[in-house]
Amino acid sequence: MRILALVPARGNSQRISGKNLRQLGSKPLVVWPIDAAKDVPEVCDILVSTDDPRIADVARSAGALVPWLRPAALATDAALVIDAALHALNWYEDVHGPVDGLLLLQPTTPFTSRSTIHRGTNLFGAHKCQSVLGVSFAISHPMKCFTVDGVHLAPYLPKHEPHMRSQDLPPAYVVNGCFYLSAPAVIRANHALYGNNVIPLVIESRKETIDIDTEWDWQIAKWAVDQIG
Repeated sequence: MRILALVPARGNSQRISGKNLRQLGSKPLVVWPIDAAKDVPEVCDILVSTDDPRIADVARSAGALVPWLRPAALATDAALVIDAALHALNWYEDVHGPVDGLLLLQPTTPFTSRSTIHRGTNLFGAHKCQSVLGVSFAISHPMKCFTVDGVHLAPYLPKHEPHMRSQDLPPAYVVNGCFYLSAPAVIRANHALYGNNVIPLVIESRKETIDIDTEWDWQIAKWAVDQIG
């Protein structure tokens, strides 16, 4: 099985300036997913898609493949990750031949572990499935959530159980951003990182699911490195 690991890392960041080159613990943020994917037998290459020459240099030094700088049209604030992913996938298969899966690893979820990547790639191979998606238990259960109807709260779901104990509710999961693995045909057919036939990769580690989107998240990630290791 040949899986291409893709790390998307734009130079610009709306909410956190220079995010992908910021030092988190002992290394820049962009290096975390590169290191996690190293030595995974199924991963044939780790490709970093970036528009920033500085990120490209750091990624190459960490052992990643950076064959080009991402086109400017795919590096704007409005650009979609799926378009950058397809650009990288199409180039790689044209040059290096077909792959069985594209694995997206985001620098913004830096604590995705090598063991989690192993579990995900094993699920992908064992089930011969179209997609494996990293999920976590929902902190706020949808059956306890509300919307606002005019000036009043209203149940978000028709089946609403605001007073039921959380442990008595059916499990609910959310996509955590840690792991996206799909067959190229699925990505192209759906123009999405996963299709309809999805196997869940349940990640229980709260540290692994830290998603850095704001300065507050960055402080949490720094605390996790300092206090948890």
